[in-house]
Amino acid sequence: MRDSSENWQAVLVNGFSSAKLLLEYLHLPDHKFSTLAQKSFATRVPLHFASLMEKKNPQDPLLLQVLASLEEEVLQEGYTDDPLLEKEYNKIPGLIHKYSSRVLLTITGICAINCRYCFRREFPYQINNPGRLGWQKAFDYIAENKNISEVIFSGGDPLLAADSTLEYLFSKIASISHVQILRIHTRVPVVLPERIGEKLLQIIANSHLRIVIVLHCNHPNEISPKLEEVCYNLRKIGCHLLNQTVLLKGVNTNSATLINLSYRLFAINVLPYYLHLLDKTSGTGHFDIAEDDAKAIFREMQKNLPGYLLPRMVREEHGKTSKTQILA
Repeated sequence: MRDSSENWQAVLVNGFSSAKLLLEYLHLPDHKFSTLAQKSFATRVPLHFASLMEKKNPQDPLLLQVLASLEEEVLQEGYTDDPLLEKEYNKIPGLIHKYSSRVLLTITGICAINCRYCFRREFPYQINNPGRLGWQKAFDYIAENKNISEVIFSGGDPLLAADSTLEYLFSKIASISHVQILRIHTRVPVVLPERIGEKLLQIIANSHLRIVIVLHCNHPNEISPKLEEVCYNLRKIGCHLLNQTVLLKGVNTNSATLINLSYRLFAINVLPYYLHLLDKTSGTGHFDIAEDDAKAIFREMQKNLPGYLLPRMVREEHGKTSKTQILA
């Protein structure tokens, strides 16, 4: 079967690479944005995701996630380029080992969409994309550490790697006997559903590993018929589908939106997994809300959702052996 990368790459290239063009598409030609912020962290928005935005609405919750805001230029105390201190756990190029039983591989530094709240905006991808020769060091590290039972593909977005690269990585991980689970964190099914082609599905289906795919979906408006089709195809080949959401001021910081999101996700066979408080990355302070406000939102969710649709509200903290659960 032919590598499907050529088709989706063409779709990706034809997306929006400037805030000005995106705003013109949304009939908001006079809406302000930060050229300075865009210069330091480029605009990248696939046409599919842009098509889900409401035209003429400068407060559209999907637009707010990707538009380079003037607020990004404001320096705020406590916000840094590496809020999770990942460099301390970056044992070898392309590998982060923070939690004992699982290890994370940064498969690529590229994303299908550049989310303005991204905690890896300043991650040193240039020294963490080792290529096939370099990846062998990561595989050797995993093989030597018998307590590692789960490997996480992250990035960037790991599903932007070519099918041939993913097939190679799947095969190498599957050859390590003590690894049981392969988890993939991705926003691709939500923002670039064209990527999930037959070849990629075949690669996943052929693996003997238990495959967990964690979507990143923050608002009910991101759920489309194309995403539903992708999730159906992934479930059909045995993938476990979860979702994590970042709590973002102006985007989803009310209980009604998040309750709706949980039900909409369940309707496409995805279980809510995490509701993340914002990682304090430089330039993202305008998305943050007070922890007490977050707790109030979560309590309303607890009242109105069955337990199996209630995500865990968490924060990631340096030095902890797991994510910190805010409310049980």
